[in-house]
Amino acid sequence: MVPISAAVSYIEIGVSDASKSRAFLEQMFGWKFHPFGQGAEGWFQTPSLKAGIHGGDPNWGFLVYFGVPDLEVAIADVNRLGGEAEVPTDEPGFGRFCVCRDPQGLRFGLHQR
Repeated sequence: MVPISAAVSYIEIGVSDASKSRAFLEQMFGWKFHPFGQGAEGWFQTPSLKAGIHGGDPNWGFLVYFGVPDLEVAIADVNRLGGEAEVPTDEPGFGRFCVCRDPQGLRFGLHQR
């Protein structure tokens, strides 16, 4: 295994009320919002990457995704190093995502464009 020099490629923002956080983040940072259908869920275009937002999340906070060239190889490395990886998901127009935990339970994500 060669260590991956992964840069942050996506941020997921999970909150209880997406409309309140959406309004705050738009005004605070000037990020342009792009809705998914109706409602306050969607994504922001920040100066350097996209940041998705969704409501109804019991684990409020920011989840950082690190870009990797090959998601399957990175998932295998997570497992080999004692971490855990969930089943990856495909998001059309955004790429493939996988939520992971290190051996102590620290959450992070992997993202392949």
